[in-house]
Amino acid sequence: MARRHAEIAGAGFAGLTLAAALAQRGWSVRVHERSQHVRAFGSGIWFWENGLRVLNAIGSADEAMSDAVESRLWKSIAVSGRQIERVDFGPLGGPRVFCLLRDSLLRAILYAAEHADVEIVTNSDVVGALPDGGLELSDGTKCSADLGVAADGVHSRIRDALGLLQLHERHVDGEHRLVVPRHADDLLAPDAFHAVEWWGPPRRFLLTPVNNEVLYLAMAARQDDRDGIRIPIEKESWIRSFPQLERIIGRIGSESRYDSFETIKLKRWSAGRIAVVGDAAHSMTPGLGQGASTSMVNALGLAVALDDAPDVEAALSLWEARERPLTEHTQRWTLLAYPHLAVPAWRARIWFHTPVLASWIRRQRLRPARHIARGTEGDAPWRAPEQRTRVA
Repeated sequence: MARRHAEIAGAGFAGLTLAAALAQRGWSVRVHERSQHVRAFGSGIWFWENGLRVLNAIGSADEAMSDAVESRLWKSIAVSGRQIERVDFGPLGGPRVFCLLRDSLLRAILYAAEHADVEIVTNSDVVGALPDGGLELSDGTKCSADLGVAADGVHSRIRDALGLLQLHERHVDGEHRLVVPRHADDLLAPDAFHAVEWWGPPRRFLLTPVNNEVLYLAMAARQDDRDGIRIPIEKESWIRSFPQLERIIGRIGSESRYDSFETIKLKRWSAGRIAVVGDAAHSMTPGLGQGASTSMVNALGLAVALDDAPDVEAALSLWEARERPLTEHTQRWTLLAYPHLAVPAWRARIWFHTPVLASWIRRQRLRPARHIARGTEGDAPWRAPEQRTRVA
């Protein structure tokens, strides 16, 4: 059988995961990245057990998780100090979750792709798709392939040119995401690795330790909050909202990035022999922290479907039928799990603690993280090398 070839637009989490998975299955793969370098902007990212299983399957878990520390619990607290919600993670509370540096995660997936002989081309701008499954570049070059992939983000030109967009909702909420140094006198104990989110309507402030040296901050504000979305961050304004966090806010540098939340839904995830993956297909709000993990699960699922079906078109239909229901469940619950900024703390407390609903809500929210991705069914859960040594 002739070796099959894929052309992928976008060297993000989804594009590189798919590239590595296909190359490991015998495909030749070329990835086009419009930027000069393959990199992610400098902030943290929540990463769940379902995504970790994918990393393990493509051989980059040790690389990505080399200095990762497991988060044990989540607490949301009103500015008054009253707890809104607590969720325990890990062996007793449910699936594991980690907070990683985005660039470290991307580099690990890139390592797996390069190790599998994926060709990475930077400064390569893809503007459209070819009917036979290839991609067209901005300089007019046509790259033929058995499979073309749009992994080019929320504002995918390939997806839009194919007429696949069903919904593009730009939410009024958004957030700054950045990292700052972690100090021993922070509100979290020096050895505590859990997430704390402070609610101070109409803003919220999430702290998550990445390791002993770094804190990940997610500072949510509505787009009509001029001081809240200002770049560089208006520190005095945020200190007025969260005075208890003054020392942490004071460490914020001049560089920051504010992104509005966006939800993408498609009529179909493919057209002909062109697949749409990652945020281009199913961008979601960050309420469950599942954006990257879901994209990677679906990318690996596509590689598996291409092994299971007789041809590319059949594989794309099979892939969507398998993966889309859970993805749409995740999109739906990411909104329910993270109420809009205008929702007061007392109302969220009632929602999360209603006796009849509380356990059901928890199951729905953790269902994506508990999912065993296709292509990982036979794999044992990943453990850190020192844990493997100790067990052995």
